[in-house]
Amino acid sequence: MKVLLSIKPEYVEKIFTGEKKFEYRKAIFSKKNIKTVVIYSTMPVGRVVGEFEIGGILSAHPSEIWGKTKEFSGVNEGFYNQYFKDRDLGHAIQIRNIVVYNKSKKLSDVIASNYAPQSFCYLDS
Repeated sequence: MKVLLSIKPEYVEKIFTGEKKFEYRKAIFSKKNIKTVVIYSTMPVGRVVGEFEIGGILSAHPSEIWGKTKEFSGVNEGFYNQYFKDRDLGHAIQIRNIVVYNKSKKLSDVIASNYAPQSFCYLDS
């Protein structure tokens, strides 16, 4: 099964260059059979631009996650700490086997609602 994640364009670029090997989330999927993340690059791009395999998901206190992932976080520590402020649990999705689409897709090509998810949505395979 796949999920569609909304990711800011600056972080999408870092994923595609390999600088960012972890995608951080405050909430994670309840379904356990998610293998692939489809990337929706938020505005001003507003397109589905690629996908990656999930190498694993680390769920722990944000300070523990930072200690294990900071080298390939793609963000600075100040931003990271602000993102997880007052949280006891965070999630880091390990990014593997990135596929950049030759031609980006409209959101309506991927989900019927044509509305970008705030965080993520499940996709039919």
